[in-house]
Amino acid sequence: MAARPLVSVFSLTGDKAGETTLPEVMTAPLRPDIVQFVHTNMAKNNRQAYAVSPWAGKQVSASSWGTGRAVARIPRVGGGGTSRSGQGAFGNMCRGGRMFAPTKTWRKWHRKINSTQRRYAVASALAASAVPALVMARGHKVDDVPEIPLVLDSSIESAKKTSAAKDILAAVGALADVEKAADSKKIRAGKGKARNRRYTLRRGPLVIYKNNDGVEQAFRNLPGVELCCVDRLNLLQLAPGGHMGRFCVWSQAALDTLNEIYGSEGKKIPEDIMANADLARIINSDEIQSVLNPAKRANKKYLRKKNPLKNIKALAKLDPYAAAARESEQRAEAARKEQKAALLKKKREVAKGKKQYKAQGQAFYEQVSKQGDVCSNGFTLN
Repeated sequence: MAARPLVSVFSLTGDKAGETTLPEVMTAPLRPDIVQFVHTNMAKNNRQAYAVSPWAGKQVSASSWGTGRAVARIPRVGGGGTSRSGQGAFGNMCRGGRMFAPTKTWRKWHRKINSTQRRYAVASALAASAVPALVMARGHKVDDVPEIPLVLDSSIESAKKTSAAKDILAAVGALADVEKAADSKKIRAGKGKARNRRYTLRRGPLVIYKNNDGVEQAFRNLPGVELCCVDRLNLLQLAPGGHMGRFCVWSQAALDTLNEIYGSEGKKIPEDIMANADLARIINSDEIQSVLNPAKRANKKYLRKKNPLKNIKALAKLDPYAAAARESEQRAEAARKEQKAALLKKKREVAKGKKQYKAQGQAFYEQVSKQGDVCSNGFTLN
């Protein structure tokens, strides 16, 4: 592996006191999918079993009336003299009945997690805590922090007073994150406020130490601040809510211990599946493009299949004789149509010639058909 970058070590007054090498685990691949999965299952392991009473909704004598009485067959309370008698019971649709599928204490509350996945998630969360962009994206106020990851002298483990702890955090610019957490304290929405979970609070810095020489007592009362021994790193603290990038304040002894916990002598550090995650750059590189097959052109377009019963050219490919017979038949039909059209034209001309004398004939007929006045005086002859 290439040489790892150096990390500055700051004194309790905020001055740079030295340098140390970044632990190799801080270069582990960032896998938010694994972190989210492991966190979801780990968070289920501190649940307490709950269930409704096995007799809830069943503490009444009731039986069905059966069929034939024009009422539903739900069990009904027996007896008389009260409005309760005759009312439906037991069912989840009944007033005073049991719930549907009553909860049981033998539900599968806890989840087993593969050790390799758990270790991968912790290593990935540690690596994310060394990326300033992810720390800021989580919402931590680190504008005045000189460096991420923030490493302080091992003498921080000997701090015993909360006032001293505040001075240390103020000297390295980390007090703003504590104040942010303190200002976020709100009364919880919902019934949890009456169940010993009255307040909600944002997460502040996570102080990681090697030996507890008083550091627990000094920092534990600051709002939002959590503490963790480097030998007991917990994903629920390193990635609250399954979101990587917790702001961590390390003691130098704790940071150096990571090289003993992870590495050749300790737990295996996950490796990247790809050394370079820029897939587009890899594909378009000269090395890859030089050995690829040429780009295939558009797929060959096939003509639509012609119906030989309707298309003569398609029929000619299948049966030239049938096509010739059909063409001759079509020519004969066309000739018959022309002959018929000529005959009709001749008949219409004859009819038109006769029609022009018809008006004259009608006029003559009307003239000769008039009643004359020959006998107006009777049959007397003059």
